[in-house]
Amino acid sequence: MLKVLAVPAFQDNYLWVIHDGEHAAVVDPGDAMPVLDTLKAHRLSLSAILLTHHHADHVGGVPALLRASDVPVFGPAHENIPYITQPLSEGATVNVPGLGLTLEVLDVPGHTRGHIAYFSRKHSWLFCGDTLFAGGCGRLFEGTPEQMVASLTKLAALPDSTQIFCAHEYTLSNLRFAREVEPGNSDLTTRIQQEQIKRDQGLPTLPSTLGMEKATNPFLRFREPGIADRLIATGHLSSREPIAVFAALRQWKNSYR
Repeated sequence: MLKVLAVPAFQDNYLWVIHDGEHAAVVDPGDAMPVLDTLKAHRLSLSAILLTHHHADHVGGVPALLRASDVPVFGPAHENIPYITQPLSEGATVNVPGLGLTLEVLDVPGHTRGHIAYFSRKHSWLFCGDTLFAGGCGRLFEGTPEQMVASLTKLAALPDSTQIFCAHEYTLSNLRFAREVEPGNSDLTTRIQQEQIKRDQGLPTLPSTLGMEKATNPFLRFREPGIADRLIATGHLSSREPIAVFAALRQWKNSYR
């Protein structure tokens, strides 16, 4: 039986280790040491590295991991990441060595130009890097609002039971912003209470589920008329055109404290 371990790194990253009790693959290892410690603690042998995009907090640990284990590195074909041995883009399938795990590759640009995500249809797992967050989405460092909307729409078409393994513990701050956007959303109020309990106990808020995100994440709900109403009322928007609503929402989040 495959399991997924959340390995904390830096201030708020999660490095995901997928394992069967013997072999393991790691997703977005920005730091090698926590991964190596986890492998040792669970007596696991690294068999593959999976990357979603090129940012240092997602790839920085790859060189040290490769010095310890000569394994394939899967990653986006359209980004310049020198460690990649298996470049991937939309429609590709990854058969993760040693795990019997099949992952479908999705192109999800927006946060970066070549960002990809990995979806296990069998397990309903989505490893989406910095595209979709619990309660939010990634900043548009390289892509456009149109690209991010297309990427999020693609992810939203997956089953509601899909577990969302994103790469950062941003949930509570994202949900505080979401409450600002949709103060009357009762699902959001309940979720904030539940996630706060987890954090008070030192537990991750992840994985989320896609169904939960559709109910509470404003970046999947930007077509809701009430969100446009709120943006207009707060002076962040003058047009109800969907891309304009999304762009205004993202811009507001960029400066929200």
